Amino acid sequence: MVARAEFRSYYGRPILKRPTWKVPDVPGYLFLGGTAGASASMAAAAELTGRRELAGAGRWVAAAASVTSVAALVHDLGRPERFTHMLRVLKPTSPLSVGSWILAPFSALATASAASQTTGRLPRLGRLAGLGSGVLGPAMCTYTAVLLSDTAVPAWHEAYPELPYVFAGSALTSAAGAALLCAPGADHGPPTRMGLLGVGMELAAMRRIERRLGLVGEPYVTGRPGRLLTWNKALAAAGAGLSLLADRRAAPLLAGASYLAAGLCTRFGIFAAGMASAQDPAYVVTPQRQRLGPGRGVAT
Repeated sequence: MVARAEFRSYYGRPILKRPTWKVPDVPGYLFLGGTAGASASMAAAAELTGRRELAGAGRWVAAAASVTSVAALVHDLGRPERFTHMLRVLKPTSPLSVGSWILAPFSALATASAASQTTGRLPRLGRLAGLGSGVLGPAMCTYTAVLLSDTAVPAWHEAYPELPYVFAGSALTSAAGAALLCAPGADHGPPTRMGLLGVGMELAAMRRIERRLGLVGEPYVTGRPGRLLTWNKALAAAGAGLSLLADRRAAPLLAGASYLAAGLCTRFGIFAAGMASAQDPAYVVTPQRQRLGPGRGVAT
């Protein structure tokens, strides 16, 4: 019998074209958008429950993060008009098109709400704008996960069931961290609970990715992406522990900083894992051939 051939790509070149997205523009855009969405939803809930200081901080974070997120996206696109061109049509089958139509109104509403709060003008319209951005907040937290998983990049595409939960959990912890830092005199009960929920959601989803994906999941646990995601776990756990030390003055600030650093590690780590999987042909072809059935797989 002829020995099974080892897999090698055409002239040793990558099969997929590596995404041309820039660093830190796109990972920063992923982080800031999620933080803005969760902060807006937290601010809306705080407004409805009478926690005005927490609501004010959430509005400011949502506005600042969403505007900076748009700036990072425009910088990656190269020309501002490319972003406006994406708003010419709404294509429900395109995550990029739908995401553009989530990002644009969310940013406008969040900015209007923060401006009304700062100037004291049109308070009713400002409150409505804040509630509107809060309604769009969950979509802001997760649409970028759908955007990544809709590509052909193996580490992103194969993790499509879990990535929205990872991004949602990371957004919750980041928004909780921003609230702990920016509203030191507010009621820290809601952001503390939100951070704990986010840590649990994110770590559980990442654990499932690592166990379920097999070969395609290797980029999440090896190399630079693996180191970033290991730091994420440590920082998220540290933030959760520190957030429970309410009687210590510096604890909320340290917890907030840990949560925000964990969120950055998550987005940069997942982005780097996708890039690594696109460069190695084994992550592209081997899982496809394994799905053809017994005897059709390729040894790596």
